[in-house]
Amino acid sequence: MEIKFENVSFAYPNGVKVLHNIDLNLNEPGLTCVIGANGVGKSTLVKCMNKLLRPTSGKIFIDGKEMEEYSLKDLSYFVGYVPTSSQNTFSMPVIDSILVGRHNHQKWRTTDEDVELAYKVMRLMGIDELSMRGVNELSAGQHQKVSLARGLIQEPKILILDEPTSNLDVKHQVYVTELLRGVAKAKNIMVIMISHDLNLSSKYADKVIVMSEPGVIHSVGTPEEVITREMIMKIYGVDCEIIDRKGRPYVILGTVLPESKNPSDKVRA
Repeated sequence: MEIKFENVSFAYPNGVKVLHNIDLNLNEPGLTCVIGANGVGKSTLVKCMNKLLRPTSGKIFIDGKEMEEYSLKDLSYFVGYVPTSSQNTFSMPVIDSILVGRHNHQKWRTTDEDVELAYKVMRLMGIDELSMRGVNELSAGQHQKVSLARGLIQEPKILILDEPTSNLDVKHQVYVTELLRGVAKAKNIMVIMISHDLNLSSKYADKVIVMSEPGVIHSVGTPEEVITREMIMKIYGVDCEIIDRKGRPYVILGTVLPESKNPSDKVRA
């Protein structure tokens, strides 16, 4: 599968332009992390990848076909999406919530195969004991795992995740990121996730997309190529030290650069 952006821009109805002339080509399986400071358009970028948002200009191609030629239903057969949070407002057993991800694979009813796959994915996420719990009874972290399971059970060729490790503790952040990289490799699919953790991205990503203001792509490459002291100082306004850890860069954060400090943020005595 391939995702290709050609001169893509996006503006919201209020006129605020978020993406500016994006050119991007992703055509290899593996884990791709999208990083960058708050407000640079990371979520907007990935939502354009699955037609949740439509560019105001430019074109997006999926597997050589312009995205506008796909219906949302057709696109959902091979592109899965997990939002940053999914809080159900009504009661539904966890297993039923996860089986929603099999909707486009089902004909008339849920099969034994579907249920077996649901339990397999729940075991992967460590939530099989929650299968009959109501989703409205879950913690934020458990909700996040259910959302991830719903995306995985879809068995997409491209899986897009908006901050999949939000609401998870450190142990489960590492576990989920390892799991996503493993799924990408084992199933030969493209997994694209937004991340705010530079070291998790550096350790597990095959490719990193760095976004910067004003909604442009600063760089794309391996962690070794793009996670540098210069990039972090420019994009995040923070000094740091980069050390080598088993061939991957490891970021030791320093202090906020003086030119990046907002006077209104200073703590008054």
